[in-house]
Amino acid sequence: MSVITDKLPTADGRYIGRLVLEREAQLNALTLEMIETMLATLQGWQQDDSVAAVVLEGAGDRAFCAGGDVVGLNNAITDARAGCADREFGPVPAPAARFFEREYRLDFLLHTFDKPVLCVGAGIVMGGGMGLFTAAGQRIVTEHSRLAMPEVTIALYPDVGGSWFLNRLPPGLGEFIALTGCSLNAADSLWLGLSNRFVAKDKLSELWPRLRQDSGGPAEVLRELEAESATQLAGLDSPLRRHQDLIRRLMDKDSLADKVSAILEADMHDAWFTRAQQTLAAGSPLAMAVIHRQLVRCRHSSLAQVFQAELDLSVQLCRFREFAEGVRARLIDKDNAPDWTFVSLNEVDPALLDTLFTSPWGLSPLADLK
Repeated sequence: MSVITDKLPTADGRYIGRLVLEREAQLNALTLEMIETMLATLQGWQQDDSVAAVVLEGAGDRAFCAGGDVVGLNNAITDARAGCADREFGPVPAPAARFFEREYRLDFLLHTFDKPVLCVGAGIVMGGGMGLFTAAGQRIVTEHSRLAMPEVTIALYPDVGGSWFLNRLPPGLGEFIALTGCSLNAADSLWLGLSNRFVAKDKLSELWPRLRQDSGGPAEVLRELEAESATQLAGLDSPLRRHQDLIRRLMDKDSLADKVSAILEADMHDAWFTRAQQTLAAGSPLAMAVIHRQLVRCRHSSLAQVFQAELDLSVQLCRFREFAEGVRARLIDKDNAPDWTFVSLNEVDPALLDTLFTSPWGLSPLADLK
């Protein structure tokens, strides 16, 4: 199953639902089975009056969740594209379509859940993990948390609601985060509002005992733990915040190509910024164009509209060669030498881009989201 689901009793006679991602060796990467287990469990808990709140955690110390099982997705994509010409769109790979539909439905349910949802973002929180994390009302980070959306390196884009939450960050910062896949620590994630609670790692062991005993509710427990963690938070640097003025200037350009050039050409002597530049330089030019267009078109979309648009786009990307090639180069063969379809942004075919942004079906499988 790879997800522990249980209900722990509280002192007032109710229960707190617990979901633990249990794929520690794979950094708790999400499989379709895990997603469907969580979706069904949460749907049940939403109707269960005895469940007062829900907590999401990851097994082990290294990660809450490092993303979706894209290697498994790659197998479905490769099978569906068998016999296709290199730049031809293949049929919709049914397992991939099912994965994304279930994942986005789960994320939407968490966003709209009518009971308190706490997510413990300890360690790595990336990709699909960011979808779960940002959907929770109480988003907890520690001094060891590292949040990122590095999909550009595998020719994808920040999905799982990224088209929604990145558009709600200060001007330029969301697109910079998406293009560079930069790492955000606890201080930066709190400043941006991507997280809203800081609990020191050595205090996390007290979370469950206090939640089960305290009748004041999760918010009161978290306020107490935050107060006791203030020293650890005060000692953290905030790299993105420190560079915010520079980033806003770099992103204040009329074209995507100018933004990318400005980032790559910035003469910085800073390890955090240099890593961001390196990630961007290694990314897919087609993915950069997709990222930019998706953020623009979803700027004023509702949450439901965002997930519907993301499902269309994600499935279309699975029909083309680029995503599978990125996964092969980064995660399967690990040669870090992807054969991108286009070598630069200027070469990206507008007609191909238009096709990626065309819905693969008449009625979205997420049309019922409101």
